[in-house]
Parts: sequence; C-alpha cells; structure tokens
Amino acid sequence: MVKIQKFKRFIVWALLGVLTSWIVSCGPINVGFNTKQTSSGIANIEFWTMQLQPQFTNYFKSLITSFESQNSGIKVTWVDVPWTAMESKILTAVSAKTPPDVVNLNPDFASQLAGRNAWLNLDAKVPNEVRSSYLPNIWEANTLNGKSFGIPWYLTTRLTIYNTDLLKQAGIKKAPVTYTELAQAAQQIKDKTGKYAFFATLVPQDSAEVLESFVQMGATLVNAEGKAAFNSPQGKAAFQYWVDLYKQGLLPKEILTQGHRHGIDLYQAGETAFLFSGGEFLENIAKNAPAIAKVSTTAPQVIGDNGKKNVAVMNVVIPRDSKQPDAALKFAFFLTNNENQLTFAKAANVLPSTVKSLADSYFKDTPTNASTLDKARVISAQELQQAEILTPRLKDIKLLQKAIYENLQAAMLSEKTVDQAVEDAAQEWNNR
Repeated sequence: MVKIQKFKRFIVWALLGVLTSWIVSCGPINVGFNTKQTSSGIANIEFWTMQLQPQFTNYFKSLITSFESQNSGIKVTWVDVPWTAMESKILTAVSAKTPPDVVNLNPDFASQLAGRNAWLNLDAKVPNEVRSSYLPNIWEANTLNGKSFGIPWYLTTRLTIYNTDLLKQAGIKKAPVTYTELAQAAQQIKDKTGKYAFFATLVPQDSAEVLESFVQMGATLVNAEGKAAFNSPQGKAAFQYWVDLYKQGLLPKEILTQGHRHGIDLYQAGETAFLFSGGEFLENIAKNAPAIAKVSTTAPQVIGDNGKKNVAVMNVVIPRDSKQPDAALKFAFFLTNNENQLTFAKAANVLPSTVKSLADSYFKDTPTNASTLDKARVISAQELQQAEILTPRLKDIKLLQKAIYENLQAAMLSEKTVDQAVEDAAQEWNNR
C-alpha cells in the first residue's frame, strides 16, 4: 500500500469537518499562469490539489497522461499547493480573475466562495445520468441555495477509535453509542483510571466536531431565513451537556485553548480512551504510537437520538472565470469517475463518492484475518449510506461556530449562565 503519512495528516485536518481549521498562509503568493487556448487549438487547463506530492505524484501523472491520450485537444498542468496555503492562494486567484480551472477544496470553504458567485453553476452543465452516478446525499453537500457548485471526490466518516486497555481498566465492555453513554463512560473512566475519556476542541477556528454534536443532539443551528435557531430547548440541552462535562472535570481544560491536534497527541500518549476521527488515521497511530495501536480498535461514531452521522467531503470546483470551463469539466468528471475514484480511495484509505465504486467488495467484505484498518474501512462505508454534512452550508459558517464556541466557553468558566450564553450567541450571529 502507498505510504502517505503526510497526506494522512492532511486528511485529519482538511477532511474531518469539520474537524479542521483552514490556516491562512502569510507567505508570498504565486497563483500560477492563466489558462488559454493555444494557436494550435489545444486547451490548457490548470488543476490544483492540496499537498498530494510526492506521495501521489505517480498516480496523478498517470491519470493526466491517460486523460490527455483520450482527449487530444486538452493539456493538463498539475499544481500541488501546500494545504496551509490553499485558502489564501485561491482567494487571491479568484479575486484577480486568474484562477486555475479545476480546484480541490471542501464544501465548507467552497460554499463560502460559492456565496460570492466564484464557481461555475453546474446544474445546466451536468447531465442527469452523470449527476446520478454520485451518492445523492454527497452531491447535495455541494449545493448552495439550490445551485450545484462542486463535484464530489473523496470522503471520510468519523469513527470512534478506542483504547481497549483503558476501557477494560474502567470496566466498560463496549464503546459508547450515544452522547448519553459517552458522558457515562467519561465519568467511569475518570473514576477508575484518573484519565479523560476524550478531547473535543472549542477553539473557534478549529474543528467543528462540537458544533456538529448540536445537530446530532437535535438542535437546528439556523432557520430558513438564516437566523439563529439553536436558542431552543434542544440547543440549550446541547450547551448544558458540554458545560456539565467541563464543570464535572471530565474534559481537559486545554479544550479552551488547544486544537484537534492536541486531542490526537493525548490519544497517542495513552492519556485518553477515545479518539473521534477517520479510520485512515489508524496508520498514523501505528507509526507514531505502536503500543497504543496494538490495543486500539474502532466502533461506529457516537450519535444522538436522531441518528444523524457525520461525513467529511472533498470536492472539485470549476471557477466561473475559467477560460476553459468545458475542458475543465471534462477533466473533473474523469478525475472523479468510478474507476479513478476506486483506485484513489484504495491508495489513500478514504471512501469514494460514486455509487458504483462504493459498491465494490473492497468496501463491503471484511477480509480473513482483517486488520483494524480493514474493519474500520467497512464500518466507514456502512455509515456513509446515512451520513451527511451536519453543519449548514453558509458562506460565514465559521462566524456561527465562533459565536457558539466563545459563549460555550464563557458558560463553562461560569462567566455566564447557559441560558445567557445561548441567547448571547444567537444575538451575535443575528447581528453579525
């Protein structure tokens, strides 16, 4: 299997929905060349990915060669952008009207620019038979205000990775299924082992895991008019859940200041029992903390009463100012077709977004003497059938997260009551 440690780290930050922050690069920006059609009639298109070199250099060179051999009038230039720089680079390129032609992003950030009309509207360009080849719930994640702005690529669902030794020490026989069970397990693990059950960051620009938990607990974040809707009994109950865990000493104090990366470090150090992440991260644990990997296994993600499950999506978009939109679309659909998605998903330990590729036995059958990673892949694929993007597609979703997280912190620190924190968060969002 292809060794892709750096890519795995990227997956953890860029794909876990939500579980990651987009870090703006402060360095000099080079947005590449403008695409144009040459005098020979060749359409040159520029394709941006995020930190896939050198691990996938051979894969993409082969893919591009194959595409060009089938489309003699199109040439593809591949530009790999460091994931820490992608946001600033694409913002600059779009603003200057010198964008690449095909860009790898995720729906969260892509929807922010979709709200600025930065991407090609795909609805008039995509035949129904092509659109229907993708998972319906995943295609829907790439829409804003009823308009399709992105083509699904690869996916991950969140799993519960857990330390079987710590659960045994705490007298817990199975991983928690619901948030109620998670709170009970957190108390039991603290009482029996003195350690924390898990880590969940409340840094506003980092992971959206806690924000997603509100939806899983039954809260609606915003209404149809875009106004705050979490100032409801369900929203207050979600606030109270997290405040209680913190005040009872069942969450590390660093959740207020440290990002999701700290939670990974704690799990690999054997200091927490659960890590909520994609199954692809198991290879990193095996390399960074082999002793922990030996006692680690996986279970489906923790859910609320409504059964909603998280999925993190990566897509490709076509900038509205592309000089070669038709050629760009042709390449985007080639990149994300059944065959190429299946090949890439196997190499990267992620999930494909097309119906046919996901139906492959690789995602359904657990091999004899299956590894923890094999089992995680099958669990993830099973979850994908009901999974969805849990946070609303808003161009300023991080402002909503900031309002909720900062007021949740204030309630945890007894600076506000839960009722006041909820009301203040709603007002901050509505008055932004």
